[in-house]
Amino acid sequence: MDKMWAGRFSKALDKTADDFNSSISFDKKMYRQDITGSMAHAAMLGYKNIIAKDEADKIIAELEKILADLECGALDIDESCEDIHMFVEKVLTDRLGDLGKKLHTARSRNDQVALDLRMYLRDKTDEITALLKELVSVISNKAEEYKATIMPGYTHLQRAQPITFGHHLMAYAMMFLRDIDRLADAKKRMNICPIGSCALAGTTYDTDRRFEAQKLGFTSVCLNSMDGVSDRDFCVEFLSCAALIMVHLSRFSEEIILWSSWEFKFIELDDAFTTGSSIMPQKKNPDMAELSRGKSGRVFGDLMTMLTVLKGLPLAYNKDMQEDKEAVFDACDTVKMCLEVFTPMLATAKAIPENMRKAASAGFICATDLADYLVKKGLPFRTAYKIVGSAVGKCVAEGKTLETLTMEEYKALSDVFEPDLFEAIDLDACVEKRISLGGTSPQNVQMQVDFARNEIKKY
Repeated sequence: MDKMWAGRFSKALDKTADDFNSSISFDKKMYRQDITGSMAHAAMLGYKNIIAKDEADKIIAELEKILADLECGALDIDESCEDIHMFVEKVLTDRLGDLGKKLHTARSRNDQVALDLRMYLRDKTDEITALLKELVSVISNKAEEYKATIMPGYTHLQRAQPITFGHHLMAYAMMFLRDIDRLADAKKRMNICPIGSCALAGTTYDTDRRFEAQKLGFTSVCLNSMDGVSDRDFCVEFLSCAALIMVHLSRFSEEIILWSSWEFKFIELDDAFTTGSSIMPQKKNPDMAELSRGKSGRVFGDLMTMLTVLKGLPLAYNKDMQEDKEAVFDACDTVKMCLEVFTPMLATAKAIPENMRKAASAGFICATDLADYLVKKGLPFRTAYKIVGSAVGKCVAEGKTLETLTMEEYKALSDVFEPDLFEAIDLDACVEKRISLGGTSPQNVQMQVDFARNEIKKY
């Protein structure tokens, strides 16, 4: 098949070079956006009398048929075409003859691909946002269910203070809410229309770029044609958002992997989201969480790919920019895949509250509360801290806990201690007293749940 630029050249493109140059194997993903964009472009050409109105209508009608044929499988994408734009143009011209050739008036593949990619990412941003909202909803439901279930909170992976399982879960809800907000913010800059920028300098035709942008749901148009065809900031922003989503999924996955191990046994993952071993029949492996953790690396790589491609490019369009799509497509597919399996994995997981509480009962995690008890009795915090440290040291040396030290032993450390100290280090009391905004008390967790549920309604 002749290239559309063949008139300039005296020989055909080398087969290896042709394959190397071709992008249809991956940019065919944008067929829907390409055809939709072409319909809006044809409408603009007719509206501005650049081509006859009836010709524009015929082109639009045929493009609708091509889209329908692709959607139902009646038409296959011909991968001998260089890219998805040339495939659509070829089919249109095959069906309409010379009339099909008029569609490309007042545009270039440079602004066309920029348009397709913005539209594609806009759609994927909406899809990923919907998946994140579903995940936040599942987390909120779990957190509400376990808002009073006590577990140890950790720093440095050492037991630190008592918290509730619901409070721990809501920390991730807050992360994913930020991800949703970041995507919404990135979409504002993504939703700017480049079509009409043409190759780099605009066109001599009296086009109406805002007419075309409005038809495609864009909020505004690129005001510099060179920037219009060369800007991929929106890809970098999206990939940055995707990378952070994967960071959060990876951190959550790590905790799920720990919690489901026999060493913790805080949760039990559903059989539908675990696998077994080929040699060890007792194994129940958290493979979905491990894969979510592992796949974060490829999305980070996609972001680095995009930054590296762009860092040395002069204006305006360069063929290097063909490398943007595979990175973007991979990140979209990976994030979606991980969210689609992670959310039901979490929804079907069962907490084991008795194991959480047992772990919380060890490790002196009420030591801070005991120090606060002394402070409320009038001692400076640093003095109280030292006294409680001595109590913990005594427990470690004698194999005791703060709860099992006698009143006499406490009195030997400080006369300030009274029998009510045992109420101060009661696990339930320690959690319920955490009433500061954002703390782990059950009422605080419920407030966080209510906030998250209201927040996702905004998007």
